[in-house]
Amino acid sequence: MSDTTPTRPLPILFIHGLWIHASAWGPWQDLFEAQGYLTSAPGWPGDGDTVQATRDHPDALNEVGIGEICRHYAELIDAMPVKPIVIGHSFGGLIAQELLANGYAAAAVAIDPAPVKGVRILPFSQIRSAFPVLGNPANRKRTVALTAEQFRYGFGNTLTPEESDALHAAWTIPGPGRPLFEDATATFVRDSPAAVDTHHAVRGPLLLMSGTEDHTVPLKVTEAVVKLYADGPSRTDFLPVEGRGHSLTMDAGWRDVADLVLGWIEERGLDGDG
Repeated sequence: MSDTTPTRPLPILFIHGLWIHASAWGPWQDLFEAQGYLTSAPGWPGDGDTVQATRDHPDALNEVGIGEICRHYAELIDAMPVKPIVIGHSFGGLIAQELLANGYAAAAVAIDPAPVKGVRILPFSQIRSAFPVLGNPANRKRTVALTAEQFRYGFGNTLTPEESDALHAAWTIPGPGRPLFEDATATFVRDSPAAVDTHHAVRGPLLLMSGTEDHTVPLKVTEAVVKLYADGPSRTDFLPVEGRGHSLTMDAGWRDVADLVLGWIEERGLDGDG
């Protein structure tokens, strides 16, 4: 008798971005687990177990950079029985690409990802969104929290002020300044931790997503990343999400974005039925 037992889908590892606690992935985890996936959403090194715990001890994130974050997740993946699909938002999207290019992930989804080395355009909205950190060189060695007003511009520009402020209250945490400084200077640093092998890496499929109204990582920045992958040997897909800003993974429309990701995973045969 033939074995008709369905293949279990690959596990999902969610990676949050700067200023957002890992627990914001909770609704995504519930959705994916209802579809049969095993999920995890570990925080960055130095994150507390909760939003409030991280706010109470922000110094634990001082000087945490891109390299430390990548190694943290690589070590977690090394302890897993199989390589996961990594889904990252913002700086988590940059980390997801690095993990994929270096063989730690079976596939990756990068949603509004922080730019990789090689992206040379710098839209005004991106400068303004990063200014709370980059405006003071001393922030490279310490954590910085966003005010509700700063969050409204960088994350909640497509939302009502009330929804944006509610997300700020629920999910924001102080974030280390170092990753932003590392990303901002990547063009001028030979061995930048923001570098990703976009040309030669033989890897699993990658989906890049971008909210068309994003202020923090504008659409044209993600389009520039897509172009860097154009001549590579491995599959890279791009999906713009119309009318959405940087809050697209956690605002009231998060389910629409999550369904797009689930659909892509199914299309690529990564859901255990391919």
